[in-house]
Amino acid sequence: AAVIIALILLGRLLEAKAKFSTSTAIKKLMGLQPKTVTKILADGSEEEVPIREVVVGDVLVVKPGEKIPVDGEVTEGSSFVDESMITGESLPVEKVKGQPVYAGTINEKGSFRFRADKVGGETVLANIIRMVQEAQGSKAPVQKLVDRIAGIFVPVVMGIAVITFIVWMLAGDLAFTHALLTSITVLVIACPCALGLATPTAIMVGIGKGAEHNILIKDAESLELMYRVNAIVLDKTGTITEGK
Repeated sequence: AAVIIALILLGRLLEAKAKFSTSTAIKKLMGLQPKTVTKILADGSEEEVPIREVVVGDVLVVKPGEKIPVDGEVTEGSSFVDESMITGESLPVEKVKGQPVYAGTINEKGSFRFRADKVGGETVLANIIRMVQEAQGSKAPVQKLVDRIAGIFVPVVMGIAVITFIVWMLAGDLAFTHALLTSITVLVIACPCALGLATPTAIMVGIGKGAEHNILIKDAESLELMYRVNAIVLDKTGTITEGK
């Protein structure tokens, strides 16, 4: 009994570690958004406020080296912004009046003001985080097959364990003890824990590892089909090179 419990707990520990490493990838994405922003008040003065207080229509200031807090449109000033978080392109993009800016991207040189158009869960960054979370919970085609097999496998094993118990009860001197031990042995040996845990854990870890390296995987089915890929075509110089 102690060995069985120890093995099950070890399996749970490994699963928890896999899930934790995956959730850190989502936390890193969330960390791309600053906690406070510089807001322009009605009298023209500047005030630092928590990001949760920003509403659509607010005018915000972004200084050199700061992360852009929400999605919006430049209203005053110009700068170069590192948008690699969204595009993968390492070269900074020039931003002037009327151009869009996105939460989580980094302002590199100049200072500018912009109007908040999308805040909270509406930003591109929030949608990326949501997409990663949804992808981790999605089922791959192989998982549906595994679920069908487990649906048949479990009742069959339970039936064999009951038959084993009955057979041993009808034979042997220590009938009940042997019957109990043999039926438990059948259940432990045939336990389909790995069958049910392996696929969802692999999907969660795979999508999480991708997010850690700025690779977004749409869903579990896309991840499963990736093994067929033998060539990847890129249309941007600087995306995976040194940008020279």
